[in-house]
Amino acid sequence: MNSIPIGKYLIGKERPCFLAAEIGINHNGDMQLAKKTIDTAVEAGADAVKFQNYHTEDFIADKSLTYEYISQGKTIVESQYEMFKRCELTAESLYELKSYCDRQGISFHSTPTSEAGIRDLLEIGVPVLKNGSDYLTNLPLIKAMGDTGLPTVLSTGMATLAEIEDAVRTFRKTSNEQLILLHCTSSYPTPPEDVHLRKIGSLAAVFGCPVGLSDHTDGITAAVGAVTLGACWIEKHFTLDKDLPGPDHHFSSDPAEFKALVTAVRTTEKYLGNSQISPTSSEEKGRKNFRLSCVTSHELPVGHVLSEDNIVFRRPGTGVPPTHSYLLIGRTLKQHLSANQVIELSYLK
Repeated sequence: MNSIPIGKYLIGKERPCFLAAEIGINHNGDMQLAKKTIDTAVEAGADAVKFQNYHTEDFIADKSLTYEYISQGKTIVESQYEMFKRCELTAESLYELKSYCDRQGISFHSTPTSEAGIRDLLEIGVPVLKNGSDYLTNLPLIKAMGDTGLPTVLSTGMATLAEIEDAVRTFRKTSNEQLILLHCTSSYPTPPEDVHLRKIGSLAAVFGCPVGLSDHTDGITAAVGAVTLGACWIEKHFTLDKDLPGPDHHFSSDPAEFKALVTAVRTTEKYLGNSQISPTSSEEKGRKNFRLSCVTSHELPVGHVLSEDNIVFRRPGTGVPPTHSYLLIGRTLKQHLSANQVIELSYLK
């Protein structure tokens, strides 16, 4: 499983986890709010921000469909069409946001809902494409993503194993191997019992590609747990303020929470380290101070032949270790040794 380059980042095993702040539609159709949210994501330590460059008519034809959500502590029911339409981003807005992110030093990517949307993203030079869980079964769109040659992230919320297999097979038929899967539970917010972080390992084993987490839970525990299980990518909804009006703000992470997530993930990565089994640099001093050596049980004269009764195990660990005491048995001393003296091989004939 090779690492996948995303701009200046490498995504894969034992690489730093990529942390994406999902602004999505939390800009509320306001470009100034979008830019302020980007600024705050930078300050919080995000590696990337993600938007959605959908065209509402791509997925909603029936304008009578409604959506119920919590906003500013109230239950809101409104037209899905109207809700999404007011947060649509034009191609010009995408360019403006991508350029702004470039100036702020943060990676930009977005979720398209059509081949035209993919073309808009290619024109502004995004380093990666993202497919949402609702579009996992839109195989023509996934094929179009693969055909670009760009790294692509597929979210797997609501999916059966067969549906994920279809999507992965479709993508790989384009000969594009730069695929990242995100384990996802499409529930907002996701209750702990529905998170099932162990799916991360299952997806990696079945599909042989890097796997991350699209996190819709409250708090940062799920994200940190995902990193311990090998997640290479964390995507979490992000808002400037949970009390802003709109469908996603109340369950999104605010700047303080996302900053805490970044700190916790980076600290966890230090704890994880690497898989090499050997003493760490900080343990080397301990090996000398705390391990045991073969030492004399009592004073011994020159010419004495060592026996088991002459040897005990004591600190420090600077001499012959107990595991090699057999090298000393039957050897003759070249010099006088005092009681409790560390026995060196140089003392023996």
